Amino acid sequence: MRIVAALQGNLDAFMAEEIAAAETAVTVGVRAAAAGLKGSWRGQIVSSGLGDRLARTIRERYFPPGRKSLNAAALVYSRAGKLVDAFDRGVLIRSKAGFFLAIPTEAAGKYGEGRKRITPGGWERRTGLRLRFVYRPRAPSLLVIDNARLTARGRAVANVTRRRDGNSYTRLAGRQTIPVFILVPQVRLPKRLDLDRAARLWEGRLPDLILANWPQR
Repeated sequence: MRIVAALQGNLDAFMAEEIAAAETAVTVGVRAAAAGLKGSWRGQIVSSGLGDRLARTIRERYFPPGRKSLNAAALVYSRAGKLVDAFDRGVLIRSKAGFFLAIPTEAAGKYGEGRKRITPGGWERRTGLRLRFVYRPRAPSLLVIDNARLTARGRAVANVTRRRDGNSYTRLAGRQTIPVFILVPQVRLPKRLDLDRAARLWEGRLPDLILANWPQR
């Protein structure tokens, strides 16, 4: 007895179909994993109290751009990478100049010049007032403003009143010395994120995501 086996159909076309299906499955699976990781990172940032603005710095990019591939890859990253990394690792921050870190109090206001991070020099330029250094041997030193008062929003301003004729005078009632900045030699940011755990989770889900997008014949 002789058994004869033969292929029916076009083998090249069949292989081309399978490769195309594989390219689609891998590309869609990789993109789904990247989107899931981006969502996890953004969720961690918001839930840890770091705000929507920082969460929106998490982005993704796909390779090769604009087409499907068996070698599809994705990059999930932050446009504020140094800041996100600092909260991910819990880093120790020191002054670049080797002096103090100036931490603004509520009396300093929320923003500095151009809505950037507020600094003692920027605060003096914005308000036209001079800060005074107060050394405390057993506690953080301070930068304060004398003869001041707090506004309804809790901001420190000079304790003066302007007359209708344009002249101003210093009010004696309510004047006080207000701390505007707290000076510390260093500060450790608490570890508030665990980005590696989320990355491992979505890496483990990738094979199932690829298989879920493979056409069933």
